[in-house]
Amino acid sequence: MRIGFFTDSYFPEIDGVTYTLNLWKERLEENGHEVFIIYPSSEEYQSKDNEIPVKSVPNPFYEGYNVPVSISSQNFPEDLDIVHCHSPATIGIAGRVYAHRNNIPTIYTHHTPLEEYFIQAVKLRSLAGILGNAYVPLENQFLKRFDLVTASTDEIPRNVDIEKLPVGIDLEFFQPTRKTFVDKLEIERPIIGYSGRLSPEKNVDEIIETAKEFDGSFLIIGEGPQKDQLMEDAPENVEFRDFLDREKLPEFYSGIDIFVTASTGDTLGLSPLEANACGTPVVAPDVYPFNNTLNAENGEKYSIETPRSMEQNILEALKNNYETREAVKKYSLSETIRQLEDLYNELV
Repeated sequence: MRIGFFTDSYFPEIDGVTYTLNLWKERLEENGHEVFIIYPSSEEYQSKDNEIPVKSVPNPFYEGYNVPVSISSQNFPEDLDIVHCHSPATIGIAGRVYAHRNNIPTIYTHHTPLEEYFIQAVKLRSLAGILGNAYVPLENQFLKRFDLVTASTDEIPRNVDIEKLPVGIDLEFFQPTRKTFVDKLEIERPIIGYSGRLSPEKNVDEIIETAKEFDGSFLIIGEGPQKDQLMEDAPENVEFRDFLDREKLPEFYSGIDIFVTASTGDTLGLSPLEANACGTPVVAPDVYPFNNTLNAENGEKYSIETPRSMEQNILEALKNNYETREAVKKYSLSETIRQLEDLYNELV
């Protein structure tokens, strides 16, 4: 098949959507398909085979991402069998319109509850909440225009029927490793780790607050608009590093004792599941999606309403034994690609 991925999030920005699309493209092409990725251009990234950049400028409201300024369907690949959109923004909308005009089956994958990210643009949580409440019904109407909507868990905060399709963890790549660069760091154990974007919706400031009361070390991997402020507020037992090359991630996950996240803006939470695949338990808030992906086999959930609940659950996780890798086998990338091909065939 000839498959078109339409996305507003791609390299050079590093996030779960970017890695997912890159992996899906790679595996689908190994199975004989042609996959095209239509994405916002960036001066920092050179397109590769079947990657089609759309002229864009930096997003003034969200650092690190770009906004298209000129979209022409003449540049889109011809004779597509499937249009697969991965965002409800400009390029995702353009993909849906292109499919409608050319009578191409459509599928949408829900990756991100965008309303959780509005705080980055408007700074005030009250205003972000108002905008979010106004935005969600609009996205609901957009999603209903697709032949099929998929999501990583059984439920998403949208009023549409969905097909469960986990984005997939590469279990061949994410495995426990004995030698890690973490062991060479001169920091005290236990080591609590986080890897991801350093932005308001990830609530990394809550991890920093927990570190102030914790007898051990925190290793924060990532970049984003909040990094300078977080570094300024962090106690001495917190060490920051820039985003790692993907090849180093298994070492990071295997080398820490607990992976922690405070994010409330995920749809599956790839990093926690990648940590689980490397044998490391996870501590996460008891909210969607972690109330679906986290259980007694792979970690602990803390209450966002209870003071010091994160710290208490980290201490609990340090005492317990888990079968973390076994718990995430159901999110295997190979199974995801098999399901995805079945869905494509049904639509075509």
